[in-house]
Amino acid sequence: MKTWDPSIDLDRSSHVPLPLQLAHALARDIRAGRLRPGQVLPSSRQLARVLGVHRNTVVAAMDELKAQGWVESARASHLAVAAELPASSAPAGGRHADAIGFSLPARRLASRGFEAAPRGVLDFTGGLPDPRLLPASVLARAYRRALKKGGSAVLGFSDPAGHPRLRAAIAAMLRTRRGLDVAERDVLITRGSQLAHHLIGLALFERGDVVAVESPGYPSTREGFALVGARLAPVPVDRHGLDVEALARLLDRRRVRAVSVTPLVQDPTTATLSAARRLQLLDLARRHRMAVLEADYDYEFQFDGAAVQPLAASDHAGVVVYVGTLTKALGAGLRLGFVVAPSRLRDRMLEARAVVDRQGDAALELAVAELLEDGELLRHAWRARREFQRRRDVLVAALRRRLHDVVELDVPRGGLALWVRAPGVDVDAWAARALAGGVRFFTGRHYQPSGRPLRALRLGFAHLDAAELERAVEVLARTVLG
Repeated sequence: MKTWDPSIDLDRSSHVPLPLQLAHALARDIRAGRLRPGQVLPSSRQLARVLGVHRNTVVAAMDELKAQGWVESARASHLAVAAELPASSAPAGGRHADAIGFSLPARRLASRGFEAAPRGVLDFTGGLPDPRLLPASVLARAYRRALKKGGSAVLGFSDPAGHPRLRAAIAAMLRTRRGLDVAERDVLITRGSQLAHHLIGLALFERGDVVAVESPGYPSTREGFALVGARLAPVPVDRHGLDVEALARLLDRRRVRAVSVTPLVQDPTTATLSAARRLQLLDLARRHRMAVLEADYDYEFQFDGAAVQPLAASDHAGVVVYVGTLTKALGAGLRLGFVVAPSRLRDRMLEARAVVDRQGDAALELAVAELLEDGELLRHAWRARREFQRRRDVLVAALRRRLHDVVELDVPRGGLALWVRAPGVDVDAWAARALAGGVRFFTGRHYQPSGRPLRALRLGFAHLDAAELERAVEVLARTVLG
């Protein structure tokens, strides 16, 4: 009874005898999978005591089940669910969990691919940081202090905009490090940047609104907008980022509600939007009253040259909605994102959040606020940046050494992934062979709004150490040709 709750309702006023009621109830539990083949059943004395019936009632019920083939003798005097159940035990369509009595709309989301890789696989997907580098003990102490100091206040309902101390700490970071003129009231904390984009979609778009998206681009963001009814308009990306001239031609033909862009380190190509295009984009947005949804997820990991400031730092017309994340500085499982948006949009996002998510994790937010206030989080990001730059260089060197005649790449100035072009290779077949060899990566098709093939692959390097990167490239070199 450790894994099965015998909550069986026996009707003593029924004309059906109690042993037969009990036998039918146990057979239902077996059919539903609550009792699995081979599982040893409680003794007749135990069941009689729990159900409040005479032991002879249980014995008679078990005799009936045994006669029908539902149970069989096990160790000592116990019975177990039969290893081979009667042919009529399973529904015609298979397991109950597989059965569905209603229709679902056709849908195929590339975002599902971002789930965790199988154990033992060297994973290039996602561009995520290495959780092994996280100072978990420091975070744990801060979390304990948050629970101790915050008490019931951090375990009950809290401000849906986020803990005030974290909002203030992020506002200070954005002012001093990223050039944004913001205060605590301008910041909304979310459970990761994906929730931030979902709330933007709910607050900003009406069904049928056109949203310009990068092509290739990050699938989870655009698919999230499509789920709330937006119509996607792909805009090409080249080595200088979003093709703003192509966006201007689109604006001449159609009313565009917003453009979603990753200007610092374009996902997936890693291109940085050029200075001229940045100014042109802000001017287009101002003239066409179009929102610019800026996702800035790798700001702390700029390796080469002077730091490039966000578009939001140059926005004087109130057109940029700035989305950031602390996930890259902490770990993928610690979902903390933030939004800086005009107050009217932010208020609408809070209304949507009341329906979707209500609030964030106040204890975690308070703990991370403390790490930001005392500089621990930024010190960790600085140490991680040096390590991730070293890993980037290890991967670049290994690819050029082992696959120089197959692939082409530009070394990105920042970010946690490489965009590798393979013009003469069927990269989708390569990905399948590599996965069989223990290495996973996403091909260009994964990032195409059209789903068409693109002979390129994205290799996130921050999750793997130098030795793992070398082993992974060995597999890539061995599997590149069929």
